[in-house]
Amino acid sequence: MEIKKIENPRFLKQLNITELNQLSQDIRDFLIENVSQTGGHFSSNLGIVELTVALHYVFDSPDDKFLFDVGHQSYAHKILTGRASQFPMLKKYGGLCGFQNRQESIYDPWEAGHSSTTISGATGLALARDLKKEKFEVISVIGDAALMSGESLEALNFLGGIDTKVIVILNDNNMSISRNVGGLSNFLSDVRMSYQYNQAKNNYTEILSQSSMGQKIFDVTKKVKDKVKKKILLDTPFSQFDLDYIGPIDGHNIAELIRALETVKSLDHSVVLHVLTKKGKGYEPAEKDHSGIYHSVAPFDISKGVQKVVDDEKHSWSQSVSDHIEYLMSKNDDICVITPAMITGSCLQNIFKKYPERSFDVGIAEEHAMTLAAGLSQGGEFPFLSVYSSFFQRAYDQLNHDIARMHLPCLIGIDRAGLVGGDGATHHGVFDIGLIAPIPGVVIMAPKDEVEAQKLINTAYYNKDYPYVMRYSKNKVLNTHQHTDETIKLGQWELIKEANDAMINVVTYGDNVNAVVEMAEADHLPINIINARFIKPVDTEMLERISDKPIIVYETDLINGSLGSIMSLYYEKNHIDVDMSFIGIEDHYVTFGDNESLYKQEHISLNDLKNKIEEIKHEKRKN
Repeated sequence: MEIKKIENPRFLKQLNITELNQLSQDIRDFLIENVSQTGGHFSSNLGIVELTVALHYVFDSPDDKFLFDVGHQSYAHKILTGRASQFPMLKKYGGLCGFQNRQESIYDPWEAGHSSTTISGATGLALARDLKKEKFEVISVIGDAALMSGESLEALNFLGGIDTKVIVILNDNNMSISRNVGGLSNFLSDVRMSYQYNQAKNNYTEILSQSSMGQKIFDVTKKVKDKVKKKILLDTPFSQFDLDYIGPIDGHNIAELIRALETVKSLDHSVVLHVLTKKGKGYEPAEKDHSGIYHSVAPFDISKGVQKVVDDEKHSWSQSVSDHIEYLMSKNDDICVITPAMITGSCLQNIFKKYPERSFDVGIAEEHAMTLAAGLSQGGEFPFLSVYSSFFQRAYDQLNHDIARMHLPCLIGIDRAGLVGGDGATHHGVFDIGLIAPIPGVVIMAPKDEVEAQKLINTAYYNKDYPYVMRYSKNKVLNTHQHTDETIKLGQWELIKEANDAMINVVTYGDNVNAVVEMAEADHLPINIINARFIKPVDTEMLERISDKPIIVYETDLINGSLGSIMSLYYEKNHIDVDMSFIGIEDHYVTFGDNESLYKQEHISLNDLKNKIEEIKHEKRKN
């Protein structure tokens, strides 16, 4: 089938099982060909093709609402809803979003990027539907890992206690919930999956409820049935939430999927449908991947698969930080490492292999991870928690309430700080400074290079007087192939470049420091460059020293509540008159695309900084 000619999913209802299977194969081939060229979420999308086809076959989207948890596994859904021709622009600036996106299509009633939101969102949509007396189905499609997150469990607990209908489809690609066994279990599961059985059960309920005697009979038989169920059936986790459970079923068997979906569609109450899928299905290297290499990929050669790029000159910030933590762990047995399901993304594989007793992967549970760090610290250990900036947002209260308030020493590595390109608004790490800065006693650090990062990590470990946060980007950093044991004085900034004819002081941090230095040297700009490697506490001596010239605070994060705000407050409180300008992201969410395009759109590029410098120079010469 010509995939790019698909306009909407209505045609599916005219296809037979053989044709639906062929369509699924065509979609899978299309995904392999296209995502290998553009990059994107790969293995999860290959695993959910048949389920997505069956959903659109049985239900009537956009009237019926499909909420894909996280939204990264919605590529087949996008294809079936007329967006296949946009795949060459997947995750590119102005192109196709890598997640469900309400502005992109009427078939996307929900959008996210973080896990475990869809059961709550679906329940809200269902309640709104009921209040308006509307008729449509609401379906949450959620993975086994996301289901174990706190928000999902809270939502299930609420859903099981209210009178509404939400269909929760557990897309289980890791067998995290075991299969019920035994002939009776299989028999009852088959009966419950029968459309005729559920229709008969509904008729039985309706007839008996028409009289008081009939209602009594129904109540008694229901109690007997419930007791028999408890004695005969193995409990599922969902029975504790008073939710019906069907499955598990083969998520790649179209006929079985359609049968199961028609069954849950016929019900008048919430239900969990457990579907077993194979992540990476149809592309052998992805099927065999157990470390997450094919979860999200850069462009790659299909014939060779994803190749590990060996670069002796540069490596990721994640790898750089992980290497130095591992170095410190080799010399100190009180360091523990925590990650919320990001061992591979945070480059912690070697640490987990070498120090398994001191390494903890808590799953998608950022709140728990942070308070676990608090407990370890209180117990005399020094925890290093590696968490993406975007996902840290979920653990704000735990940093505030459980760590900072009790002055517990630890190091929080805020990975993927700043703009992260194609994943867009839900993943940009631009909020952490504004969130963390108001918390009393927390030190915020941002290294310019690997050596400085090592010194800052050492500062946190050897001066255990505070909780420390160190933020670093998704970019690569020069690999020094060595380690230092030096530290940096708390709160001390660095005048990294001083021009003889300097007219302006530029204050920046992180990756921006060396970028600004290179620009200044190339263009012979009359500026001093200050490396604000401690965003909190600020270097008050340096602030007073540079107050005699116009200051540009150059940030590529959200401007509200960031370093510029902290500096302004200091000058205001101390009645220091200073000419300040600010470059940063204004008060809005940033879209997806390559960082170069995003920097231009947000007016935070080096060229924007250069223009601001020229503008101030021109004003000074006029005066």
